[in-house]
Amino acid sequence: MLATERHDLILRLVAERGSVTTPELMSALDASESTVRRDLDALSSQRKIVRVHGGACAPKRRLVVQDSPVAQKRAQNLPAKERIAAYAAALVGPDDFVYVDAGSSTMLLVEHLTETRATFVTNSLPHAQALLAKGAKTYLLGGMVKPVTEAVVGSDAIAALARMHFTVGFWGANGISPDAGFTTPELEEARVKEASLRQAQTAYVLADSSKFGQVSLVTFAQFDQATVITDHVDPDGTYGNAPNIVDLEEEHQ
Repeated sequence: MLATERHDLILRLVAERGSVTTPELMSALDASESTVRRDLDALSSQRKIVRVHGGACAPKRRLVVQDSPVAQKRAQNLPAKERIAAYAAALVGPDDFVYVDAGSSTMLLVEHLTETRATFVTNSLPHAQALLAKGAKTYLLGGMVKPVTEAVVGSDAIAALARMHFTVGFWGANGISPDAGFTTPELEEARVKEASLRQAQTAYVLADSSKFGQVSLVTFAQFDQATVITDHVDPDGTYGNAPNIVDLEEEHQ
C-alpha cells in the first residue's frame, strides 16, 4: 500500500471513529509499528490529526465556512462520487416527480440517468441544461443565480416549491453529523434545500465519506430526515448502525 493510500485510510478511520490506536492501524493497514508512527507523524505535521499517546484522534470539528466552485468540488473524491451517483440514478422510475438539488454530486447523478421519462425540477442552471440534453421534461426554479454554485435561490424559488410534491429528491451537503444534521455554508441556498426536501416523499443526500463529521454554517435538514447514499462508513464508528445510510461498499460485499 502506498503512503498516500495509508494516509487516506488513517484519515477516514480517525474521522469515523474519533480516535484510533496504533495497533488498530497496524491491523487495518497491514503495516509495521514504525510505518504507522511515521504516517501519524506526517499527518500530525499537516494538522490533519492530533497525535496522542498510543495513537491519534481527530482535530476539533472543522467548520466549512464557504462553498467551492462546482468544477473544483466535482474533482474531489471523484471515483466515490461516480459510484454514489450511478446508484442514485438507478432509483428514478418513469413515473417519478423528481427534485434535483444543485451541486457536484447531483450533477453526476444527472449524467448517469438513463430513465428520462420522469419529470424533473431543479434549482441548478447546468443541471437543467443537462436534463434537457437528455430529452427529459424539466422545470427550472426562478430566482437569483449564485455565481459560485450556479444555484437558483430566493423567495420566488421557495414559493414555487411549496406547490410541488416530489415522489423522490436528491440533495448534496457540505457536512453531515448526528447533532447538526445536513449543513451547507450559505443561508439562501440552505432555505431552498430545506423547502424542497420538505416537499419530498423520499429524500436522499448524496455524500462521499469525507462529509461525515463535518459541519457547515446552516442546517437544512436533521440527520434522520433523509437517507444518505455514501461510498463507505466504518461499521464500528459513529454512523455504522445508522438505519438511514446506504453504504455502497457494504452493498457490494
